[in-house]
Amino acid sequence: MAEQLTVGTRLSALARQQTEMIINRLRTVWPGLTCRVVTLTTEGDRVLDRPLPEIGGKGLFIEALETALRAGEIDLAVHSLKDLPTEESPGLVIGAVTRREDARDVLISRHGQPLERLPVGARVGTSSLRRSAQVLALRPDVTILPLRGNVDTRLRKAATPDYDAIILAAAGVIRLGRAAEVTQWLPFEAMLPAPGQGALAVQVRADDQALLARLVPLHDGPTWAAVTAERAFLAALGAGCSAPVAAWGRLEGGCLALDGLVATADGRQVVRVAVQGDPADPTALGARLAEQARAAGADRILVMEYERKHS
Repeated sequence: MAEQLTVGTRLSALARQQTEMIINRLRTVWPGLTCRVVTLTTEGDRVLDRPLPEIGGKGLFIEALETALRAGEIDLAVHSLKDLPTEESPGLVIGAVTRREDARDVLISRHGQPLERLPVGARVGTSSLRRSAQVLALRPDVTILPLRGNVDTRLRKAATPDYDAIILAAAGVIRLGRAAEVTQWLPFEAMLPAPGQGALAVQVRADDQALLARLVPLHDGPTWAAVTAERAFLAALGAGCSAPVAAWGRLEGGCLALDGLVATADGRQVVRVAVQGDPADPTALGARLAEQARAAGADRILVMEYERKHS
């Protein structure tokens, strides 16, 4: 394999930072390797005035990168794993999932108050159905306002009178060195994350065996088991972006523990389930948790949210 790699990334500061993290890891384990970075603008970056589910979902953040990969214009692409659809992309594979950063969400408020102490009717910024549903389940009095743009843009908006608070993924805030601005690290008991949140995925062409071999030292087994179970839960529900779905997996005492959530967009109905199983078969564990969720009423919620979205 050539000693130079062409790495594709999105334009945002967070995407570039995450790409540099992967490049530094590659250079550490493969001294002498050089990397050239190519930045691409995705459809998800271009359309900022409409919610993601309305314009096509998270896949809009990766299409340009996948097209460049297939065309041989880049050798690998670095993604936030939560942006990757659960369906495999033809001709492409995830070559490595690196060790996960903090998977929690965080609240940032110009009032310096946690969620439970925000003013009545507070305006909370997020364009995530998952986040808004869980916020409304805890605080049905708040008003959810749309919040798109990169992390820097959203943090700037948090300081304006337009919002009383915003919610972001902890991982992005940490990677950009902005953790000091966090008002509250939301506990998993209150806010389950998106499947794959906090993990980075390196995507390559499926037939590039030499590069796949290079990526082996970057791959983190415990993270892979956890996020695979989470993504299997989402895939088994078939929910896509039509309903708020959350999942959190982690290794506990040799077992893989997995929590899952399905909710209505208004947060009035929430199904939360948990299961433990063999970390060697995370896909089966995710499917089992989905069955448990359906038995607890998730099917009804999924139908309701699908009808709401398409009405």
